Amino acid sequence: MALFTVIYRTIFFYFFVTLCYRIMGKREIGQLGIIDIIVSIMIAELCAISIENINDSIFLTIIPICILVAFEITFAYISIKSRTFRTFFSGKASLIINKGIINYKEMIKQRYTLDDLLVSLRQAEIKSIEEVEYAFLESTGKLSIFKYNILKTRGKFPLPLIVDGVIQKETLKNIKKSTLWLKIYLQKQNLLIEEIFYAFYKNKKVYIIKHTDTNA
Repeated sequence: MALFTVIYRTIFFYFFVTLCYRIMGKREIGQLGIIDIIVSIMIAELCAISIENINDSIFLTIIPICILVAFEITFAYISIKSRTFRTFFSGKASLIINKGIINYKEMIKQRYTLDDLLVSLRQAEIKSIEEVEYAFLESTGKLSIFKYNILKTRGKFPLPLIVDGVIQKETLKNIKKSTLWLKIYLQKQNLLIEEIFYAFYKNKKVYIIKHTDTNA
């Protein structure tokens, strides 16, 4: 009887957890944020405890899992609406290589070693750091790499200036511009920072997408 109960609970939780993850819209493991990982670990632990303690009601596990799913969906919705919330829990991308130069200060800040960098470059089939113009350490821990073109001239990579109404000071620093410069530019365009969904800098020009230009 005990063996049957263990088998039944194992099969049940397999399909139940699969359904929960479908509802939460989970991504690949490498794309999970901190909240996603915490929820995943807690769900796994709850299922394991329920399978081992066959004398306890199965609802003592189902209810907490449902609460975690509700929290996850709520946090995901808030993250979409609030960049501050999203940045606090998920972090943001860090510029590790800028115009072919390694940003050691940012690597130390992110506790990202040179060995980590070299491994990521090898996985991307890049033989030398000199081949890379830009490299961003994403909040998921993945390194996004942009190589120089054949002539090794400066690329046309768009750098974010404003994201969800928030000025990206690191970008301004990289292009050697000030916050005042950006505000003056927006004033000339009769725009407020709060109106801007996304603005980026490319080829010494500023490109702007307003909230009204999106479906958000």
